[in-house]
Amino acid sequence: MTRALLSLGSNLGDRLAHLRSAVDSLGTAVLLVSGVYETPPWGDADQPAYLNAVVLVEDPAAAPPDWLARARAAERRAGRERDPARRFGPRTLDVDVVAVWDDAGEPVLSDDPELTLPHPRAHLRAFVLRPWIDIQPYGRLPGHGWLTDLLNAEPVAGDALELSPRPDLALESST
Repeated sequence: MTRALLSLGSNLGDRLAHLRSAVDSLGTAVLLVSGVYETPPWGDADQPAYLNAVVLVEDPAAAPPDWLARARAAERRAGRERDPARRFGPRTLDVDVVAVWDDAGEPVLSDDPELTLPHPRAHLRAFVLRPWIDIQPYGRLPGHGWLTDLLNAEPVAGDALELSPRPDLALESST
C-alpha cells in the first residue's frame, strides 16, 4: 500500500473542470482534497494564472510508479501537450507526484529521473505547500521539514502572498 500527495494545476481552458476531472479519475483512492487557489504562473511568467490544489490518495495495490502513471493518464485525458521549449509553460492539466509514503508511513525516497521523490521543487512552491496545509496542517515534506516552516521562509513566503484562496470553487470526487 502507498499513500501519495499529488499536486494539481491548470491554466488553460476550463481550469476547474480539468482539476475536477483529475480528482474524479482517482476515484476511491481519494482521501482528502484541498481548497482551490488561484496562483500566478511559476517559472515562466508569460501565461495565464493557474488554479491549484492538492489531493491525498491511498491505494493498497499502488506502487510509487503507479501514481506517476495515473498522473500522466489524467493529463492525457485533459489534452495536455508538453512543449519542450517551455518546461514551465501553460497547460490544461499538470499533476505532480509530490511525495509517497509506504504502508508503514515512511516516506519513499527516489532519485530516479522519471520519478524523483519527494518532488525536487515542492519545497519552493507555495502553490503546493499552502493547499497541502489545508489538508495536513502539521504535515512535513520528507527531507525538508514542516510545511508551515517552508511556507514562511523566503523565497516561498513572498510567493505565498500572491496566492488567492477560491472558496467559491470546490473540488470533490464524485465517487
